Amino acid sequence: MTPAESPLRVSEQPPDTTCDRTSIAILQASIERLIAQNAALASERATFEAQNQTMRRENAALLARVAELERRLGLNSSNSSKPPSSDGLSKKPPRTRSLRERSTKPAGGQKGHPGRTLRTVDNPDHTVDHLPASCANCAEPLPQTPGSDYDTRQVFDLPQPKPLVVTEHRAHRCRCTACGSVTKGRFPEAVSAPVQYGDRITAIVVYLSAFQFVPLDRLATLMSDLFNVSLSRATIEKMSRRAGERLLGFAEAVRQLILLAPVKHLDETGFRIVKTLKWLHIAATGWLTYYRIGVDRGDMLSGVSGIVVHDHWKSYYTMPGVEHALCNAHHLRELQALFEIEQEDWARRMQILLRRACHVEHLSRDKKQAPDQRVIDLISRRYDAIVATGITFHQGLPALPQKLRKDGTPRAGRPKRRVGHNLVVRLGDHKEAVLRFLSNPDVPFTNNQAERDGRMMKLKQKVSGCFRSLRGANDFAVIRTLIGTAKKRGWGVIQSLMRDPKDLINELHAA
Repeated sequence: MTPAESPLRVSEQPPDTTCDRTSIAILQASIERLIAQNAALASERATFEAQNQTMRRENAALLARVAELERRLGLNSSNSSKPPSSDGLSKKPPRTRSLRERSTKPAGGQKGHPGRTLRTVDNPDHTVDHLPASCANCAEPLPQTPGSDYDTRQVFDLPQPKPLVVTEHRAHRCRCTACGSVTKGRFPEAVSAPVQYGDRITAIVVYLSAFQFVPLDRLATLMSDLFNVSLSRATIEKMSRRAGERLLGFAEAVRQLILLAPVKHLDETGFRIVKTLKWLHIAATGWLTYYRIGVDRGDMLSGVSGIVVHDHWKSYYTMPGVEHALCNAHHLRELQALFEIEQEDWARRMQILLRRACHVEHLSRDKKQAPDQRVIDLISRRYDAIVATGITFHQGLPALPQKLRKDGTPRAGRPKRRVGHNLVVRLGDHKEAVLRFLSNPDVPFTNNQAERDGRMMKLKQKVSGCFRSLRGANDFAVIRTLIGTAKKRGWGVIQSLMRDPKDLINELHAA
């Protein structure tokens, strides 16, 4: 056998196909297993990516929430509309809390301010003579006869309360000598009951209740201690109700005069009536104050014309035929918060500009002339530049996370904006209303007139909590209309409550 024919040659051996098939099957199984693992990993990765996106959105929402809470914690009475009582015991000194620039004038009464010290009278009601008993030099007794050489000191005090003065009205019956018929005299219109209290007691009770906010039980005690007058809660409430009814015509006359005023201040504040929230609406000028109860905050006064000064509550823009002037005290506080908390530099610049514009207006008013138009134009250009800077600043910030529906899609509507972004857009859109005080000398820089008229109403809520009836709240609003107007015009409050409302109305129209 030749070597070529040898059976040991590999090339001539038959191929082992069983091994190849097994290897292929193993490889295919491995590939399939890897494909399944890859699909599982891809699915797990997709799940992780979805969870990551959800966590990113939640984290962004939480960061925005934390920023909002930190901003709220930084708010106080100097940079928001919160009352000073909310500042707590750790108040800052008033000088650092004030939005006004520090004055160079000394503290206390300024030059030319009239003094109001207690002064002696020429005809005292009583005199008491104090004579020395003996000589200070030799101790000899001195005559006890008053002379003309003396010094005086006067003591002012209240008289001892006296019993009530009771006036009996008698309506006589008289027989006619001609026909023999009997005619009875008429009682005055105000004397309507067999026994009643007079106008002065009623005026004092209404004054203490509606002006000094003395609670009913304490008011009854006060009247008993000071005047020996015994009153019940029902009697006090009846006095207030009758006063409100008497003064309805006066309140309507005040409303009509405010509607005709070229510039009026409007504001509103929450009022609790029978455990429900109502709104006390305020309309005021420098000489008039009008209060009314509204069912909601958007219940605007109808028939208004001219210029309305307010705090940018959106319902005011639904009033037809009026021009608007915005309260810049609110703007200064909001800008203060943006600068202190958010560190937005455009807010500091805008605050400085508004202060200087207010100073220009005050100087012009002192000189009784309009501000220089070139100054107004300069303020206007700087105003536009600061607004543009603020808008550019906020457009460069990352967008805030938007609220999502249950299916994860964004809600419809305008994208959510930051507080500073909303403010700078408002200042840009309502520039004419913000700076109206420069072009119209009758328009003030702030809405403090209405704010002051509403301040005591919040004190009433603190004292009484709420009104027990809508009628009582309406009576209170009518009475406060008289009191507020009387204080502005220099009328005595008690005397005004005693006067005939028709005489008060005539005096309003004569002024």
